[in-house]
Amino acid sequence: MKIYDLVIIGSGPAGMSAAIYAGRAMLDAVLLEKEYMPGGQVIQTYEVDNYPGIPKTNGMELSDKFAEHAKDLGVETMIAEVTEIQAEQEIKEIYLKNGNVLKTKTIILATGAVHRRLGVPGEMKFAGMGVSYCATCDGAFFRNKTAAVVGGGDVALEDAVFLSRMCEKVYLIHRRDELRGAKILQDQVINNEKIEILWDTIVTEIEGENKVEAIHIQNVNNPVDKVLKVDGIFIAVGTKPASELLKNQLETDEQGYIIAGEDGITNIPGIFAGGDGRAKNLRQVVTAAADGANCVHSVERYLQKI
Repeated sequence: MKIYDLVIIGSGPAGMSAAIYAGRAMLDAVLLEKEYMPGGQVIQTYEVDNYPGIPKTNGMELSDKFAEHAKDLGVETMIAEVTEIQAEQEIKEIYLKNGNVLKTKTIILATGAVHRRLGVPGEMKFAGMGVSYCATCDGAFFRNKTAAVVGGGDVALEDAVFLSRMCEKVYLIHRRDELRGAKILQDQVINNEKIEILWDTIVTEIEGENKVEAIHIQNVNNPVDKVLKVDGIFIAVGTKPASELLKNQLETDEQGYIIAGEDGITNIPGIFAGGDGRAKNLRQVVTAAADGANCVHSVERYLQKI
């Protein structure tokens, strides 16, 4: 059976960057992605204006550039979902959902993070029927309608601005009395006549018949139930790491983010981690791309020693 030098799991900016650097290092590598559309969470971003040298692009275009670059360098890609990793031995085994098994000397985990849920009644019932975690994916369904966005960080503010371009009204619901997103995004939200900010407010229930028709909200300082009529609700309350693979073997922090330094080295020899699933202070496309490069550099040094 073929033994790869490197298997990269995840095709977001960290995984794509790792593929590019692996191609340049002429490693025998393969990039695995479980979704049919590679790119990770960045493809859900309507506007990316902070990636150096490529201003005013969007997540899909940026992801396409990454993918094209990796392809030009001859990196193999495979649509496959990983179900298990056996990492104890020098040659690691990766079990795929389709029944196949890959063998490799090293692995880069670039599995990223997934959307956090509110955990309120009606959220799962109306998922895809008015409840969404991706404004750029589903915003067009709410043209000339009323939508709510829950959150106060960059993603929530970006979603509110994006939706205001097509919705009649947008409520931005935030549990605190100040926003956490970038100042430039805050200004865009505050100065947008279509966006109304509901401060110190939480959502307690989502209701409707066949689709979302209203949400129940409460002020955190005066918990009186109020009903807000909306056609859709976009939840942007952060992410949690997709770090289930090698659970209880990889060292993680309290939130489940994989503990690895800038070099991507984890507590398991031959296993490296980068991107939004790694414990770090700043999670942006540029830091994920840097992680991918650093991980491959560490992979090369590791391969020289075995």
